[in-house]
Parts: sequence; structure tokens; C-alpha cells
Amino acid sequence: MSNTIKTGRYFEEFSVGDKVISVGRTITETDIVQYAALSGDYDQIHTDAEFASNSFYGQRVAHGMLVLSIAIGLAVRTGFIEGTAIALRNLDCKFSAPTFIGDTIHTEMEVTSLRPFPRLGGGAVELDVKVLNHDDKIVSRGSLNVLIANKPS
Repeated sequence: MSNTIKTGRYFEEFSVGDKVISVGRTITETDIVQYAALSGDYDQIHTDAEFASNSFYGQRVAHGMLVLSIAIGLAVRTGFIEGTAIALRNLDCKFSAPTFIGDTIHTEMEVTSLRPFPRLGGGAVELDVKVLNHDDKIVSRGSLNVLIANKPS
């Protein structure tokens, strides 16, 4: 018997136009330091306050991939794919504004297409994803394609 609790939707429960908004999450200095250690990306714009103070942005900027990783985590926290996601199939992303230490981000997602894959036991759910900061400015947008399990028979 599995201890996994399914809270997400099955493929058949999604409809084009469905929308979901995540809770917010504040980006911290610790996030940036830990991401730099994990990824090996110690670029000064992220990790050197003195260097960054003289940069175009005037302060340290969170790694784009850190912001994207947190955004995907926020998407999972909504519960709508928890326990039903089989695989991330594709990700397309454009960064349009910086995210700084102390910024709070959240994700807004909308289902844009559905494609059944019976041989894989589910279907592809394409999501338009926006990552917004506490001022509701889009810092990143793109699409996410997730393989979602079919409802058990």
C-alpha cells in the first residue's frame, strides 16, 4: 500500500482555461547563497554585494533559474498536480525583470491545451505560467508542459 496522498487533478479533470494562483514566497539572501553553492554559479551579480551595488541594478539579483525553480515549487504547492504529475515534458521561459533579495513572488497559471497520451497512462497539460513580484510586475513568463496521470479505472 502506498503512503502517497493524491491531492492533484487527473488529466481528465483539467479544462482549457482553468486558472490557479499560488501563494507567495519571499526570496532571501540564504536562497541565493544556497543556490550558488548547489549550482556552482557564484557570479558576482548574485553573490557580491559591493560589486552588485555598482551594477546596472544597483543590488544583487536572484539567479533566474533560482526564481524559476521556486516558481515551479509554488506551482506544486497549489496541489493541483500533487500526486498526479508523471513528468515535466517541456519548459519555455523568458525573464523580463530582475528579482531582488526581499522580493515576494507568486505564480499564476492557466491551462492552454490538453493532449491525451493513452500509451503513457495520461496526457500533456500545457500551462501558461507567469511569475509576478509583490508589485504584480511580471518577472518571468513562459509555458510548462506536464504529463499528468489518467484517472484510475
